Amino acid sequence: MTEIRLEHVSYAYGDEKILEDINLQVTSGEVVSILGPSGVGKTTLFNLIAGILEVQSGRIILDGEENPKGHVSYMLQKDLLLEHKTVLGNIILPLLIQKVDKAEAIARADEILATFQLTAVRDKYPHELSGGMRQRVALLRTYLFGHKLFLLDEAFSALDEMTKMELHAWYLKIHKQLQLTTLIITHSIEEALNLSDRIYILKNRPGQIVSEIKLDWSENEDKEVQKIAYKRQILAELGLNI
Repeated sequence: MTEIRLEHVSYAYGDEKILEDINLQVTSGEVVSILGPSGVGKTTLFNLIAGILEVQSGRIILDGEENPKGHVSYMLQKDLLLEHKTVLGNIILPLLIQKVDKAEAIARADEILATFQLTAVRDKYPHELSGGMRQRVALLRTYLFGHKLFLLDEAFSALDEMTKMELHAWYLKIHKQLQLTTLIITHSIEEALNLSDRIYILKNRPGQIVSEIKLDWSENEDKEVQKIAYKRQILAELGLNI
């Protein structure tokens, strides 16, 4: 089933065109990346999908509904954890916003903490956590908003490379276990290759999707060798020197 579909979506701020004729789709269970440099409209595109911005031209269909609001879980680069609340206090906020009784919210949070490997830090405060652990907490809080369509806007970019690699592997495990569907925006080729089933290349001003790359990893060839070939293809699509 196609969970996210964009058809001929364009957007402008006043007279300035930001996005032009965007077409893409994400099917149930996929991880798909939108890869492109800064300033090509990636965040504007996510704000349209999330319903923060109104669609001006084209169609956005989520779970079969056109231009809905509140159908996605949206996570930004900054974790936005409340420093005066514990991990538990932070992650139950979405449930409390949904008017869930506090005792029930705590019980539901405790059930899912183990899945996210966060039980040991339940009563700690954000300043006591590593960067990678903070992102896990933020992702769990995002999940508890109740939507299985995830939008990740450079969600791992502030982390060091080793932590980022660990979190990529962890997220793919969580993604499969919880049966999520994920759309990522990133400027990192390595991140797109590590996480994605498919990659859309977004470039130019106004931003346009110029290519779609399906990642088909062969078990008969070293993965790092395959990565080099994909990197060359992506760099060529971006118009960068190889």
